[in-house]
Amino acid sequence: MTDTAKPADIKGLSFEQAVAELESIVSRLERGDVALDQSIAIYERGEALKKHCETLLSAAEARIEKIRLDRAGKPQGVEPLDS
Repeated sequence: MTDTAKPADIKGLSFEQAVAELESIVSRLERGDVALDQSIAIYERGEALKKHCETLLSAAEARIEKIRLDRAGKPQGVEPLDS
């Protein structure tokens, strides 16, 4: 990914891809060898990547369910994990 990629490009990234790119951005910013203008641009991209990761995590959490068992221990249905 380039620093100039549009936010729409982020929506197509998997969680793992977004995290890897975010880690790369953090590493570059921590090294401090990036020009100020470029630092601002990659920081903004990092914020967009973070938001994308949070959205993907929320969607995954919403899909996680636990199985309800009846008194005999047989599956009865499902319910949200954090009900």
